[in-house]
Amino acid sequence: MVPMWMHPFAIACGNTFVLKPSEKVPLTPTYAVQLLHEAGLPPGVMNLVHGAKPAVDALLRHPLVKAVSFVGSTPVAKYVYANAAAAGKRVQALGGAKNHLVVMPDADMPKAVEAIVGSAFGAAGERCLAGSVLVAVGDAAGPLLDLLVARTQAITVGDGSQTGVEMGPLVTSEHCRRVTGYVEKGVEEGAVPLVDGRKHTLPAGDGYFLGPTIFDHVTSWMSIASEEIFGPVLSVMRVETLDDAIALVNRSPYGNATSIFTASGKSAREYSSRCEVGMVGVNVGVAAPMAFFPFAGWKHSFFGDLHAHGKDAVAFYTEQKVIMSRWW
Repeated sequence: MVPMWMHPFAIACGNTFVLKPSEKVPLTPTYAVQLLHEAGLPPGVMNLVHGAKPAVDALLRHPLVKAVSFVGSTPVAKYVYANAAAAGKRVQALGGAKNHLVVMPDADMPKAVEAIVGSAFGAAGERCLAGSVLVAVGDAAGPLLDLLVARTQAITVGDGSQTGVEMGPLVTSEHCRRVTGYVEKGVEEGAVPLVDGRKHTLPAGDGYFLGPTIFDHVTSWMSIASEEIFGPVLSVMRVETLDDAIALVNRSPYGNATSIFTASGKSAREYSSRCEVGMVGVNVGVAAPMAFFPFAGWKHSFFGDLHAHGKDAVAFYTEQKVIMSRWW
C-alpha cells in the first residue's frame, strides 16, 4: 500500500519513478508494477529496483534522482533524510510512531472497543498508524477493559485467507522474536498482562504467530510505553484527567497519529488543539486522512518539509518555475 501513497502523485506531476520496496515484502509491489505496465504505462515511467541498503545508498547518491520519499523506522528515516539532503535532494522521510488512544469516561465503550481492537491488532499491529498505547482517563478503565479483554480473547488468529480469521502472522521469524521479546520485557518491568499473546501457538511451519497482547498498569518508564514495537501489543496507561492525558501524549518523541474517544465536543476540541501530533482522530481507531489531505506526522515521526498526499505531495513532486515577462 505505501508505495501507492507516492508514485501516483509523482507520475501525475510528470516524473518517472523508481520504487525500491522493502526486501521483506517484495512480491506485492512487483505485481503492482506489472499491472501498471499491462495497463499501458510507457516503459521507463515506473521502474522497480530490489535490494537492501546498497540499493538505497545508490539511489540516495545518484545524480538523476531529484527527490526521495521514504516510509519506515525512525533511525532509517533519519539516515535517508540526512544522506539525501546532503546530496542536494528534496526529501520526505516518514519514521516510526507510538500512537496513543485516549478514552474518556463518557465514551461509547462498545464502539470504542471495536475501534481500539481494529487499531491495535489489525494487520497484526504492523503499521505506522496502529494504536499501541491506550490511555484510560478517570474511571474509564473499569468498563473499558472488561469489554476490551473479552473482545481481544475472542479474536481468531491464523491463516488470513480462512473465513473468520481476524489476525494473521507477523512478517518474519526475526520480527516475531523481537515482538515476543517486548512482551517478555513488559512482564519483567512489572506490567500486568491481561491477555498474553504468547499463549497462542500453531503447529511448527504454519507461520510466525503471536496472539494479541494487552498490558495493564503500564508506566512511562517501561519500554513498552515508549518504544515502537510494531506488533500486536497494547499498553494501558491510567491518568486522572484530560490534561494528564495530553501531557502524557506530548512527552512522546513521536507525533504520528492519535485518537480520542468521547461524547464531549469540548474534550475533542481541547485534545485536538493541544496534542502535539500530526493526525488526530475523534472516535476513530485509525486516524488515516483521505488522500487529498497531507499524511502529516510530527516530531520524530517525520523528517522533511512537505508531507505525503494532498497539496503537499503535488508541491513535493513539482519543480516550480516563475516567469516574469514584459512585452513592448
